[in-house]
Amino acid sequence: MKNKYSDYAIIFDMDGVIADTNPYHSLAWKSFAEKYNFTINDEDLKNHVFGRTNKSIFDFLFGDSLSPEKISLLANEKEVLFRDIYKNNIKALPGLVELLISIKNNFFKIGMATSAPSENVSLIVDELRINKFFDVIVDPKDITRSKPDPEIYIKCSQLLSVIPERCLVFEDSLPGIEAAVSAGMKVIGITSTHSSDELKNTLITIDDFLQIDINKIKEILK
Repeated sequence: MKNKYSDYAIIFDMDGVIADTNPYHSLAWKSFAEKYNFTINDEDLKNHVFGRTNKSIFDFLFGDSLSPEKISLLANEKEVLFRDIYKNNIKALPGLVELLISIKNNFFKIGMATSAPSENVSLIVDELRINKFFDVIVDPKDITRSKPDPEIYIKCSQLLSVIPERCLVFEDSLPGIEAAVSAGMKVIGITSTHSSDELKNTLITIDDFLQIDINKIKEILK
């Protein structure tokens, strides 16, 4: 007999949700900035970098004169820096693994919809040994439009064969929340990047996964 929750899905962003990567992205961006003789502060990162597209980020940093090919090269250079800094510091957000086990045991489908490149996804998912929990992982290679466009969440729900109205998303960034809401999904905000007050259009906000359980998820999706 089919379990009723198999028609529902829980979708996770990665950076700032699966793991609190932003402090290490900050270090990578500051190292990158030093090489190219400019400065970038925490407010710049929060308002113009985290959750943004590469084009938006590099337009902010260098103006809009860079070609798509140059943006791709620079973005790859920065991500290599990030992986080198982060590879020995990978930790799941508290309570993540226990919640994934509980979600899976209750027959929900589980997806990931991330703006991070595939190499970053593999690094984190493999180190945390959580690949087995995810039915679908969607990253930039699978889409043509980045968050805040809803394409990545719509694509994830389609691959999971779950309608958007039955999807619950965990997100930390403003563009990510906008994307999920525009896709017609419910959103729980994670306060790893922005304060609770800044995370508009979320049902609730949490600091980590110790503050949510499967019963609360079922209540939200009723």
